[in-house]
Amino acid sequence: MFKGLLKEFKEFALKGNVMDMAIGVIIGAAFGNIVTALTDSFINPLIALVTGGATKDENGVMQVVGGVWEINNVQFNYGAFVSAVVNFLIIALILFILLKAINTATKAAEEAAKKLAKKKAEEEAAAPAEDPADVKLLKEMLAIMKEQNPEAAAAAQKKLEGEG
Repeated sequence: MFKGLLKEFKEFALKGNVMDMAIGVIIGAAFGNIVTALTDSFINPLIALVTGGATKDENGVMQVVGGVWEINNVQFNYGAFVSAVVNFLIIALILFILLKAINTATKAAEEAAKKLAKKKAEEEAAAPAEDPADVKLLKEMLAIMKEQNPEAAAAAQKKLEGEG
């Protein structure tokens, strides 16, 4: 029972789609970290600059808040929301571009395969069919006859053409 379960899991895990998906998740997570660093390092400071949402901590180090408003001592951090939206839009745009490129490449490969198959079919149709063994033998006999007795060969050729 355990061997069967292990075998099924191995077949599942080693299928191309599962491996491709795992690689995609890993690359996507790494890419998400890059985009988050971009928004934290560049976009959030721009939001803070525009909205005035920067504060200093107890050591006097500037902390980028990114846009906050306060109502009855409750803070609404819209800068974090704007940052998350920008993160999403950047990732969505890059994924769209990647998928479009992959789809274009896949479509081009499919069209090339179709053209190759069509060309191969045309070549096979255009190639003359090979004579059956008995016809080959008769042609060989006719060639020998032409060498030995050209008149009999000509008569045989006329008779063969007349019946064909």
